[in-house]
Amino acid sequence: MVMHTLEAFASVPRIADLLVVVAPGDDFFEHQSSPYAVSACGGATRAESVANGLHDLFEHGARGHDWVLVHDAARCLVTPAQIDALIDACAADAVGGLLALPLPDTLKSEGEGDARGRVAATLPRGGKWLAQTPQMFRIGMLSQALEKAAAGAYGQITDEASAIEALGHAPRLVPGSAQNFKVTYPEDFALAEAVLESRQKQHRSTP
Repeated sequence: MVMHTLEAFASVPRIADLLVVVAPGDDFFEHQSSPYAVSACGGATRAESVANGLHDLFEHGARGHDWVLVHDAARCLVTPAQIDALIDACAADAVGGLLALPLPDTLKSEGEGDARGRVAATLPRGGKWLAQTPQMFRIGMLSQALEKAAAGAYGQITDEASAIEALGHAPRLVPGSAQNFKVTYPEDFALAEAVLESRQKQHRSTP
């Protein structure tokens, strides 16, 4: 999954460098012939891992106004075209943004206490989006947002966009793809494999 993800980003010429953040002790890339920079600075949470990765980028010469695209390796079906679309939409934006998908399904809330496991209400889905990655922001702004989050200045931060939102900014929503899903459940692996096999067949059949 990681290698499929990296292949997509490596196919976007505008991306200057790729940094893979892994957990301390993760030796996967020690057994790979890889041109990618790897930093074993992963933290206990997503926000901590991203903040540590940004610090590593600063240590290697990144500047605060440089853009960074943060991506979940579990979204291994992202394509170069989707990445390019995000860059095109955000390159001139004052804040940055993220790939996202308008919510297609009816949304239910669950009851509490004795009503847990039962529908409490049907929520309006208009204007609601499913956040995806990559998410693209200035390194300095994102680093500041994550520092404030780590200091307890905000509530729960579940992605980079929510940290930027807590600073008072409104990230741009860039339409993504249903295929850019996060491999989470066991059946997701079979679906991701089927999508990759279909893409490979299309590539082989393209003259």
